Amino acid sequence: MGQTLCICSRGSITIDNKKYYFIQKLDEGGFSYVDLVEGVKDGRFYALKRILCHDREGRQEAQTEVEMHQIFNHPNILSLVAHTFVDRGGKSEAWLLLPYISKGSLWSVLEKLRDKGSSMPEKQILQILHGICSGLKAIHEKGYAHRDLKPTNVLLDEDDRPVLMDLGSMNRARIEVRGTREAMTIQDWAAQRCTISYRAPELFSVESHCIIDERTDVWSLGCVLYCMMMLEGPYDLVFQKGDSVALAVQNPVVIPQSCSYSEGLQILLSSIMVSNPQERPNINWVLDQVQDLQSRSPNTHTNMV
Repeated sequence: MGQTLCICSRGSITIDNKKYYFIQKLDEGGFSYVDLVEGVKDGRFYALKRILCHDREGRQEAQTEVEMHQIFNHPNILSLVAHTFVDRGGKSEAWLLLPYISKGSLWSVLEKLRDKGSSMPEKQILQILHGICSGLKAIHEKGYAHRDLKPTNVLLDEDDRPVLMDLGSMNRARIEVRGTREAMTIQDWAAQRCTISYRAPELFSVESHCIIDERTDVWSLGCVLYCMMMLEGPYDLVFQKGDSVALAVQNPVVIPQSCSYSEGLQILLSSIMVSNPQERPNINWVLDQVQDLQSRSPNTHTNMV
């Protein structure tokens, strides 16, 4: 928190020999802060994410997040403009300079629709879903999984192009579990890093001999699709009431009878949200289905990702 005051009082920061003016706070989490800054030379706005590193492990996690950003150059994955580590008074912070996307998160867009008593058009849902799938496909093809896909981790630009953010929970797509100790380690990690109401069923009770793969993201994608259709996640209410999400995710997802979207979109949702990871489709299959729905939907542009 002291670092925030330091930035405000100085009015500017320097990363990679480039100066940026502090504008305002954007967001605040448990271990990170996001500020809006402006490039002195280019006049462009950026989001400065500052991660508090309390120990060596925390610094390594921040370094991993930086490395994940550097692996990808994709229109649906948030790019990293610059980064640095700042050490002061025995404390360490990672500063990640990211593009500023003014429209905000998918969640904030859905909240506004809910407040107005409105809904998202199917064409728009398919366009956003297509872009999310494209980003996930790029991640999976590199052998990684996002592990914390949710509406607050999807940014939307002015053209509704979705951009996946918060790569801090990403790790290897395929994790082979050998024994009870490894299973518990992964289960504990998932409890800390994977948001409960978007967490795949296999991460709640990890089997002692199994393979966890990138299809955890496909489950989360289904939860995001449900949220775009219903304006709330399928397990948000379960969690808010204090009921067991771990139990709820074992049952087939229930689509309300009041759902006004096409049968094709509803079938796609049910096909994605399969509790058994071995029966759950991969991202390539989902992307094909989305493109097929787009081709059948009038005035929907499949090239907008």
